[in-house]
Amino acid sequence: MDYNKTLNLPETKFPMRANLAEREPEQLKIWYETDLYQQIRQARAAAPKYIFHDGPPYANGDIHIGHVLNKTLKDVIVKYKTMRGFDVPYTPGWDMHGLPIEYAAVRQLGLKLNEISVLDLRKKCAEFAKGWMEKQRVSLKRLGIICDWDNPYMTLLPKYEAKQMDVFAAMYQKGLIYKGLKPVHWCPNCETVLAEAEIEYADKNSHSIYVAFEVKEDPNQRLPLTEKPIDFIIWTTTPWTLPANVAICLNPDFDYVLYDCGERRVVVAKALLEAAKKACSLPQGSIVAEYKGTDLEMILCQHPFIADRLSQVILGDHVTLETGTGCVHTAPGHGEDDFNVGKKYHLPVLNPTDNSGHFTAEAGKYAGMKLDAANDVIIADLEASGRLLAHGTITHSYPHCWRCHKPILFRTTEQWFASVDSIRQQAMDEIEKVHWYPGWGKERIGNMVKDRGDWCISRQRSWGVGLPIFYCKQCGKELITPETLRIVRDLIAVEGSDVWYAKEAQEILGKEFSCERCGGHEFSKETDIMDVWFDSGSSHVAVLEQWPGLSWPADLYLEGADQHRGWFQSSLWTGVAARGGAPYRAVVTNGFVMDGEGRKMSKSLGNVVNPSEVIKQNGADVLRLWAASTDAKAGDVRYSKEIQKQVAEVYRKIRNTLRFLHSLLPDFNPITDRIAVQEMVLIDQWIVSRLAGLVRDVTEYYEDFDYHLVYHNIHGFCALDLSAFYLDVIKDRMYASGKTSRERRSGQTAAWYLLDSMIRMLAPILSFTAEEMWQELRAVGFETEASVHLAVWPKAEAEWLNQGLEAQFSQLLAVREEVNKVLETERQLKHIGKSLDAKVHLYLKDGALQDFVFANQTLWAEILIVSQVVLHRGSLENGLQAENLPDLQIQIAAASGKQCVRCWNFSDQVGSEAEHPELCSRCAAVVRELPLD
Repeated sequence: MDYNKTLNLPETKFPMRANLAEREPEQLKIWYETDLYQQIRQARAAAPKYIFHDGPPYANGDIHIGHVLNKTLKDVIVKYKTMRGFDVPYTPGWDMHGLPIEYAAVRQLGLKLNEISVLDLRKKCAEFAKGWMEKQRVSLKRLGIICDWDNPYMTLLPKYEAKQMDVFAAMYQKGLIYKGLKPVHWCPNCETVLAEAEIEYADKNSHSIYVAFEVKEDPNQRLPLTEKPIDFIIWTTTPWTLPANVAICLNPDFDYVLYDCGERRVVVAKALLEAAKKACSLPQGSIVAEYKGTDLEMILCQHPFIADRLSQVILGDHVTLETGTGCVHTAPGHGEDDFNVGKKYHLPVLNPTDNSGHFTAEAGKYAGMKLDAANDVIIADLEASGRLLAHGTITHSYPHCWRCHKPILFRTTEQWFASVDSIRQQAMDEIEKVHWYPGWGKERIGNMVKDRGDWCISRQRSWGVGLPIFYCKQCGKELITPETLRIVRDLIAVEGSDVWYAKEAQEILGKEFSCERCGGHEFSKETDIMDVWFDSGSSHVAVLEQWPGLSWPADLYLEGADQHRGWFQSSLWTGVAARGGAPYRAVVTNGFVMDGEGRKMSKSLGNVVNPSEVIKQNGADVLRLWAASTDAKAGDVRYSKEIQKQVAEVYRKIRNTLRFLHSLLPDFNPITDRIAVQEMVLIDQWIVSRLAGLVRDVTEYYEDFDYHLVYHNIHGFCALDLSAFYLDVIKDRMYASGKTSRERRSGQTAAWYLLDSMIRMLAPILSFTAEEMWQELRAVGFETEASVHLAVWPKAEAEWLNQGLEAQFSQLLAVREEVNKVLETERQLKHIGKSLDAKVHLYLKDGALQDFVFANQTLWAEILIVSQVVLHRGSLENGLQAENLPDLQIQIAAASGKQCVRCWNFSDQVGSEAEHPELCSRCAAVVRELPLD
């Protein structure tokens, strides 16, 4: 008789090889053909809402690995919350206006801005953005993200733009919108002002010069001008700003010295005298006098190369002793500190530069020069005049444009601003109400909001939503009223923001308006567009108040950590201003993706990863598992081929664990064959208790957005609790016991609980694999929902958890570990082959361990996977002592009896049944009960 055919061998159609790259597209096709997203929404129609608001990526290129991380985490949240019983509408969105789109469109389409009309440029930009949006949508769908792909929001849609106008109008009516002269970050390459969120810092090589300003007048008569000429020494890394110099700033509380160095005397901060002497190669001399900064206020110095200009000595707290001389060159037209202190002293604001980074006629002889080139000419002029004391270079961190990656300028220009002072405290109060994950996010955005200056909302570009402001052609006075704002808003709601550029001012206004200053009736339109952060920052109104199923405010925002100064902050300001509060109840941040060595990914380094290529090779689920494995809340995360390989190994372990569990269930019906936990075999009760703890912990990790802990705990459970122990020790019982025996049904019940619960816990992360297994179970009636993504979260029954049993098993596992060490030694010495060849003798001294081992004596052969275990009270002379259990001695002998050909265990009872002489008594009894063929 072929006894192998009588065994309950594993049986499953769930393949060991995932072939995700081939199977996943087939599953995607089913999801979208059956409109799974709408099925989910209908199934949760009566459920409580959980409003997640998707932040919009720029539609200007292929998705990158950072998109994969961010969008996967969002999808995990939505799927988890849905399984927890919430209705979670998910509307994806795209940011389709502004410099990033315009810059990419002009570069990639080869457009010439001086040869194309504004409307044609806008049309090209719109087509460009829509094209990339569609490509990104296809790539993101391939990741297995389930959302309302057919009805996304786009910042260029008329209904979105109209709501953006509502936000602008609300802020204007609160008196928050104004036009003013202020210093801004300016990119001469992109020819526009930049927001703080559009600035990145990188090293820059700059000139380093020390310049002497000769004192001409001292109204306080503190300096001995009649004795020798006196110079204030300034230091700067931007020689091109000297044509705009109108002052020298000192700190009122610092000590300054008058240092005699021969023919001249110089003024510097006392603490920086030695550094200045060295840098400027000043002759040896002596300190003639000391002053406080306040003593030197209002002194007038000759500008070093502009004969008819004097530079006034002023005071400011921003002056430090970190570098330079303590005497700061001040040009209110080229710096925020300079501007603010200049305003205090009513200094002129000179800004002799144009939008493209060239000097204007106001710069005199330097007119028309590019600023970088002018540096050399200015330095040469300083040297010729004897005013240049030292010249070198310095490498320092300097702000660059995030789009073109070139250094920016500080320019004081007229721009439109949103005042934040009057709503700052309310914004700070709202920050306190929000749940921040991780917690440091609250302090980070709080510090930014606390110190933030007014928000410059105008941009000198063409692709965006035009600022809805008119100007009197006669006197230049702006025309902006609630009525004009309503007119523009209603027109945009129908025709889109192109209408601002397609129609003349009078066509837009539709009726006659009068200038309040001069009474004029003819108007022009503002040519600047709104800051793109105003576009995206209005999304909480534009999207949450209009798209199906959504409502204001959102329960959650999730974006990269850089959005504390970007979208999180712009949304907060517009939320407080237009709707009276923060637009989100919770905010989660993820870090940036670096390469395996912790370097930023860039084409120049050759470390950029194309997600599509990874998916073609490994499938999306492995990439999703990588995203979940990262501790994204802790900071930057890493990705490399080696890291992906490690994650793929973890995926295989999880998949094969699911597969083995499924293989134990071919003849099991969860309804009719399941047995009560109390009636299960003790080790099955233990694993079910462990499962209950896993469900509890994993649920907590999902709630706290700690997906890396979900990853590590499920992997650890599969590798350690299951593969390395439980699934190994139950094989004999599951294969050789009677098909319907209590012992086998107990193991099948545990396997069913494990498989069903793990599929559900993995579904938000391994969406394709969980669905694949779900369909296997559904095909035989084990599951009823059409998709795992329609299922509910696993529930660990109270009766599953048995902490006392788990404590016992920790002792049991400790004994097993000690026995396994000895068995391995015996194997290496070739005293035994497989562990079933062994008989294990356990010698136990009096005590708790002895009581425990004897109380569970029926478990030991199965637990140790040996043929026989003999327990002894007391110790064995010269016995082998367990390393970590002093009360235990171990002896290994050859198993007694013969080996059963069916179960491979050795037994003294093999041959006791004449009908089956090669079988042990257990196997013989099982075979006797089998139906005859």
